[in-house]
Amino acid sequence: MAVPKRKTSKSRKNKRRSAIKLTGPTIVDCPHCHEPKRAHAVCEHCGYYGDKQVINKA
Repeated sequence: MAVPKRKTSKSRKNKRRSAIKLTGPTIVDCPHCHEPKRAHAVCEHCGYYGDKQVINKA
């Protein structure tokens, strides 16, 4: 079985882990009302998803 010859240093370990991070949700403008919304989701302001009205907002 493979065993490391030397201890992995803190800097080497932290360099490897620097790419592991969370990203926030993608925010785009609604094509109907131009309000910011999450991508691939129904707009909370107007109720449209793309060109179709999904939720009736009166």
